[in-house]
Amino acid sequence: QVQLVESGGGSVQAGGSLRLSCAASGYSPATNCMGWFRQVPGKEREGVATIDTDGRTIYADSVKGRFTISQDNAKNTVFLQMDRLKPEDSGMYYCAAHNLGSGLCYPGTPHRVFRTWGQGTQVTVSS
Repeated sequence: QVQLVESGGGSVQAGGSLRLSCAASGYSPATNCMGWFRQVPGKEREGVATIDTDGRTIYADSVKGRFTISQDNAKNTVFLQMDRLKPEDSGMYYCAAHNLGSGLCYPGTPHRVFRTWGQGTQVTVSS
């Protein structure tokens, strides 16, 4: 069974850091486009960062220079290192995956393209 499980969320003050993890089971992230998304109540789910099968990373403008997506293929885990956090970074963060190719691997890819989703982990940044 394909499954994604996020962890690492929490509460932090502005300027702080958090590292989110997404553990994959049932398949290898190395063969998929992996993405991190976030959502706050009443707003659309927003793509934050993606990493494709060649290790190419793309970031939303709002997080560029502050967030880093990476993966450990041996552990089937994808990470999102979040530094210099701002209150507007608060939200539920989701990990997602699809195997439809690198051409559809960027933060603006429609959500429906990503076929596998985790349950989410909450991030709260206070000012």
